[in-house]
Amino acid sequence: MARVPAAVLHVVHRARARPGTTTTGLTPRPRPWTRALGLVVVVLLGAWLGLLVVGDVRTPVGPMNTTMTLRPSLTGGTKINISPLGALELDSHIAPVRLDVNVDQLDPERAQALVDHPERLSGLQDEVADDVAHGTLDLAVRSGVAVVTGATALGLAVYRRPRRALTAGGLALALLLASGGTAYATWKPDSVLEPKFSGLLSSAPSLVGDARSIVTEFDVYQKELARLVTNVTKLYDVTSTLPAYRPDPTTLRVLHVSDIHLNPASWKIIASLVEQYQVNVIVDSGDTMDHGTAAENGFLDPIEDLGAPYVWVRGNHDSMETQRYLEGLENVHVLDDGRAETVAGLRFAGIGDPQFTPDRSTRPGAQASQELAGARLASALRDQSAAGTPVDIAVAHEPSAAREVDGDVPLVLAGHVHHEEMEVMKYGTRLRIEGSTGGSGLRAVEGEHPDPIQASILYFDRDSRRLQAWDEIELGGLGLTTAEVSRHLPKENQPGASPSPTGSPTHPPTGATPSP
Repeated sequence: MARVPAAVLHVVHRARARPGTTTTGLTPRPRPWTRALGLVVVVLLGAWLGLLVVGDVRTPVGPMNTTMTLRPSLTGGTKINISPLGALELDSHIAPVRLDVNVDQLDPERAQALVDHPERLSGLQDEVADDVAHGTLDLAVRSGVAVVTGATALGLAVYRRPRRALTAGGLALALLLASGGTAYATWKPDSVLEPKFSGLLSSAPSLVGDARSIVTEFDVYQKELARLVTNVTKLYDVTSTLPAYRPDPTTLRVLHVSDIHLNPASWKIIASLVEQYQVNVIVDSGDTMDHGTAAENGFLDPIEDLGAPYVWVRGNHDSMETQRYLEGLENVHVLDDGRAETVAGLRFAGIGDPQFTPDRSTRPGAQASQELAGARLASALRDQSAAGTPVDIAVAHEPSAAREVDGDVPLVLAGHVHHEEMEVMKYGTRLRIEGSTGGSGLRAVEGEHPDPIQASILYFDRDSRRLQAWDEIELGGLGLTTAEVSRHLPKENQPGASPSPTGSPTHPPTGATPSP
C-alpha cells in the first residue's frame, strides 16, 4: 500500500482539529461584527435575566413595606404601584431602565403607631427620605450584582470560555453604570409635580397635594415622596371610600367642559367631578346640543342641579332656541356679544359661535366670520380693561375665534376640535382647548375606537386670579372603563422659574389683529 505524503497528513489533521472544515479547504472564521453583535445579545439577555431573578429590594418606607425593582425600559421613568388602588407614573428620568416601586402592604403596627400618635407625622418626611435613600443604594448594589452574575453565567453557558464570560459580565456592569449615569444626568426631581394617575387613584388627586401646595412646595423630591406616603397612609386607614379632596381656601377651581353633544352620561360625570374637586364654577365652551332643536331642550334641565354655577357660550351645534332656553334656567350664565359677568370671584366674557351648522357643513366665509367674532370679543375685552374691570377668562367655541383675543386677556377657553390642547400664543394669552366631555356623542361609534370623555380642572389663585395648575381628566369612551388624570403646571410655576412681574399678557401692536 502506498504511503500518504506527510504534507497531506498535516492538512487533514488541521481540518479535523477545526470544526466546519473539509479536506478541500477551511471555512473562514465569523466576522468581527458578527461576534460583537452576538456578545451584545448575550450581555443584554443575561443582564435582563439577572434583574428579573434577583434584582429587587424589599424595604420598609415609613409605615409601608415596599419592593423596589429596576426593569429594562425604552423610556425610563418611575412607576409607583399602590395595590389595589392603581398606579401613578412619573417622568423622572430618561434611561433604558425604569424604577418600579410596589407598595406591598401597610405594616399594621407602624400604621397604628402613627394613628395613635399623630405628632409623629411631622417627622415622617425625614424618615421616608432616609428609607428611600437606603433602599435605592441597596437596589443599586443588588442590581449590579444581578446584572454581572446574569451576563457572566449566560456568557459561560454560550461560549464555554471563562474569558468570554468575564468579558460579558464586565460589559453588563459597564452598561448598568452607563444607564445609571444617564438616569442621574436626566433626573427630574420636579416630575412628582406632574404625575399620571391610573385606576382608582385617578379619583384621588389629593395624594400629591392641591394646586397651591404643589406650586410652593417643590424644593426637594424626597419631601414630595414623603407627602405621598403620608397621604397614602391616611388613605389606607379609610375602609370604604377614598378621602375627600380638601380644597385650599385660597384656590379657585374651574371645571372646563365642552362638546357634550347630547350625551346624558356627561351630567353624572360633571356632577361627580364638581363634588370630588369642590368646583367653584363650570365653564361650557359650546356644542352642548347636537341639532339645536326645541325637542332637545329638556336635555339641559340637569344643569340646575350640578352644584356649581354654569357659564356657557353657544357652539355651532347650539341654536338661538337653545340659548334662550338656557337663559331661563337657574344658576346659568350665558355669555354672548362680549358680555362680561363675575362668577365665583372670576370675571368671564364670551361670544357665541357665529355659525349654526348642525349638519356639520362648511359654509362660504366661515373662517372670516370666526375671525370677526373673535375681533368683537377682543374689542369688548379692551373696553372692560379700560373701564377698570379686566376680564380673567374669555370663552369662545372655535379656536380660530379664540386666537383673536391674544394679548387682551390672560386665558381663553375653547372647544370644537374634540381633543385637548394648551398653548401660550404670541402675545402671552394662554389658549386652552378642551376635548369632548360627551365623547363626541353619537359620533363616538363612527370611528374604529370610541372617542374618550375629556374635561379639565383649572386651579386659580384667588388673589391674582391667575392659572396655577390644571388637571387633564380622560375617561374611556363608549363601552370602556379606563380613567386617567394628568397634572400640569404653567411654565412660570415650574421649579426655578422666575415669576412674571405683572402676570399679564402683552397687548399686540396696533393692526396686529386681522380685520375681516
